[in-house]
Amino acid sequence: MIAGSFMLLALFIFPLWKITLVAPQYPEPLGMYIHINRLADGIEFNDVQNIDLLNHYIGMAHLPSAQNVKKGLVEPFVEFSIMPFVVSALALLGVVFGFIGKRKLYLWWFILLSISGIVGIYDFYLWLYEYGHNLDPNAILRIIDPVTGELMAYQPPVFGYKRLLNFDVYSYPAMGMSFIAGSVVLVLLAFLFANKKLIR
Repeated sequence: MIAGSFMLLALFIFPLWKITLVAPQYPEPLGMYIHINRLADGIEFNDVQNIDLLNHYIGMAHLPSAQNVKKGLVEPFVEFSIMPFVVSALALLGVVFGFIGKRKLYLWWFILLSISGIVGIYDFYLWLYEYGHNLDPNAILRIIDPVTGELMAYQPPVFGYKRLLNFDVYSYPAMGMSFIAGSVVLVLLAFLFANKKLIR
């Protein structure tokens, strides 16, 4: 239980998610890692800023990168302040539950982690939806959807592959999710094999 809780602290180092953009005009794909507290370049130096420039051409808002926040182009991303606190709290709570040694608490910790994960994925979806649909009507590149007669939306996938104009966009878990999976496995093993008398 304690080891599984400590594994969550790896999220302060390793990214949770990666989005990759592939297009003929880019010899090397563009990539962006999403950490619990920041965005980071994926493949090449300055990938985040290059993706931000491409997004801006089609009317997307600026990405909440540290550079854009510093320039005043965008407000700080609230989740980047909340998520480190949530991860720290879950890790600390798990260690405390491990020392108490009650199986019920192990299960409750797993439920809290699951709820946090579901809320996080849903928030990620809302973030992508907002960026892909709330477009600037005065953007340099404006493509009208022939079906709706409105500006075409460019929402990247939460998970998997999607074609956006001439870009192939891939969105998949990164290394940080492996540590979450490892944490879940250890905690479930602790729940399954702990002395059942501890429930009392």
